[in-house]
Amino acid sequence: MSSEQSDLDSAADARAALIALRTEVGKAVVGNDAAVTGLIIALLCRGHVLLEGVPGVAKTLLVRALAAALDLETTRVQFTPDLMPGDITGSIVYDAHSGEFSFREGPVFTSLLLADEINRTPPKTQSSLLEAMEERQVSSDGKTRPLPDPFIVIATQNPVEYEGTYPLPEAQLDRFLLKLTMPMPSREDEFGILSRHAQGFDPRDLSAAGVTPVAGIAQLDAARRAVAGVTVRPEVLAYIVDVCRATRSLPSVRLGVSPRGATALLAATRAWAWLAGRDYATPDDVKALARPALRHRLDLRPEAELEGATADGVLDRVLASVPVPR
Repeated sequence: MSSEQSDLDSAADARAALIALRTEVGKAVVGNDAAVTGLIIALLCRGHVLLEGVPGVAKTLLVRALAAALDLETTRVQFTPDLMPGDITGSIVYDAHSGEFSFREGPVFTSLLLADEINRTPPKTQSSLLEAMEERQVSSDGKTRPLPDPFIVIATQNPVEYEGTYPLPEAQLDRFLLKLTMPMPSREDEFGILSRHAQGFDPRDLSAAGVTPVAGIAQLDAARRAVAGVTVRPEVLAYIVDVCRATRSLPSVRLGVSPRGATALLAATRAWAWLAGRDYATPDDVKALARPALRHRLDLRPEAELEGATADGVLDRVLASVPVPR
């Protein structure tokens, strides 16, 4: 068998394994296939995710189930007003037995870091994640310590309760590849949730729910190599550029999508196309990922927000106005 055929086979196996994640996570979380797909795309792109939803819609359970189905280590940190940067990245401690100082790793040294309610901690602590998110390393005491691979931050926010919170600055929002929303479940899904609990489902015991690893680091590495080979034609690249540039000239927008946002949309588009079984991207792929990849990168003017404007609504108007390449 040629090496090219071997790569194709491993990519096909990786795609099947990652698609199976939806079913596996579904053993613990009812619905939210879009959020699961978004998290898979983030893993493929080595990106981070901002997960927004009201309390009780299974944000934490979703991340735990994904980690279990991927056999990855996960750590949850509850962000509070008194949380210090060293509580996340780690700190220098004194060992009384050896009489020496040593570095004690913080919870950031994991594969999936769940930053729960990230907007409840002050900017100083929020910014302690910037180096980890961008450089995938932690600098302390003059030394640089690499983080594991894969490493992604999944940060949650409550979209309705803002008292006592510290909104993330634009510079940090721009570090998130995607912003995913977890809405209230439909009546059918909510009935399914209650039926599972009535039958003894315990969200704290995923193994009892039957969640087992269906993919691992080997499949993820093969998938990432395959995604890097997805072809994006010049006209599709131009479409991404035009969509992003159109957000910068709207009267309702104070700050439009940056070039980093355009590269994020490109990366997510390629991953989406590969998951769909294609080795090329289309304008429809761009449209499918425009909302999650760009919604958190738009800064609307206060007067526009008072009139009911939303980032998703702005993006819908942009996608309707920008000509689609044939």
